[in-house]
Amino acid sequence: MPASFSAYLRDIHTSLGGLNDGVVANYIPELALARSDWFGISVIATNGKTFEVGDCDRPFTIQSISKAFVYGLALEDRGRDYVNSKVSVEPTGEAFNAIVLDEVTNRPSNPMVNSGAIATTDLIDGKDAADRLKRMLEMFERYTGRSHDINVPVFLSEKTTGHRNRAISHLMLNFGMVSDRIEETLDLYFQQCAILVTARDLAMMAATLANGGVNPVTGVRALDSQYVKDVQSVMFTTGMYDYSGEWAYRIGLPAKSGVGGGITAVAPNCLGIGTFSPPLDAKGNSVRGTQVCEALSRDFGLHVFSAGRPRYDLARLLETPDE
Repeated sequence: MPASFSAYLRDIHTSLGGLNDGVVANYIPELALARSDWFGISVIATNGKTFEVGDCDRPFTIQSISKAFVYGLALEDRGRDYVNSKVSVEPTGEAFNAIVLDEVTNRPSNPMVNSGAIATTDLIDGKDAADRLKRMLEMFERYTGRSHDINVPVFLSEKTTGHRNRAISHLMLNFGMVSDRIEETLDLYFQQCAILVTARDLAMMAATLANGGVNPVTGVRALDSQYVKDVQSVMFTTGMYDYSGEWAYRIGLPAKSGVGGGITAVAPNCLGIGTFSPPLDAKGNSVRGTQVCEALSRDFGLHVFSAGRPRYDLARLLETPDE
């Protein structure tokens, strides 16, 4: 048994630090500037205790991880029934950026694919574009306990090259799934993906969901309790691109990844995990981050359906002082 939970994380960080699998995302020039050796692991328990190793305070863009949390804000703004009338919650075998809607309802498949995320962003309330962005940034601040900036070069790059997302948006407009403020909503969507976060932020966001929607350090409610299960459910079934089914089977935690190299994962009523490592696998998920989450799930019995005896006693390790 490790001497402490911090020692356990250091061992994982060391063992995976030399892993050279994966490729840094390069379809946006700013993303390609990331170094492949950047690697951070942060874990925050629902009592606020924080354990971390590596590059946990290095900023990177949140990218698709934002989709899960904006979905929660849309639920608060519009209610479950209305949001579900615009965006389904079904897993899909299509690519995350596929120009495909449900043949019967014309809805996007779920909030984690681009079409569903754009439709979700369109539902965010506000008197104008600036107010909608302000409300979104305030929402992320409630989760992390700090204010956030937007990486303007990434935002502008995604805006300039976002023709596929515009095509998706116009298709949804044709079927009444989004409003006619397409360019405003797309700007908001590109901005939300360019928000700067750290591995520590991602751990705090996950810990907030694990804590029933209340930030475990600040005590501020970030998400109405009735919608916590909605957000975690779509993360569990659709949060890891085309690896979501395998992730649910092997790791069994509500999670969301982004091409910036981040992963946020929730162990309900226990802790939140945030990892940062830019090299991605063929599915678009951080290679090291995936292996970190798999190790934590396996060693501490964190899989939501786990019934066996875990390798290590998590409660004991969390209370053991660092050497």
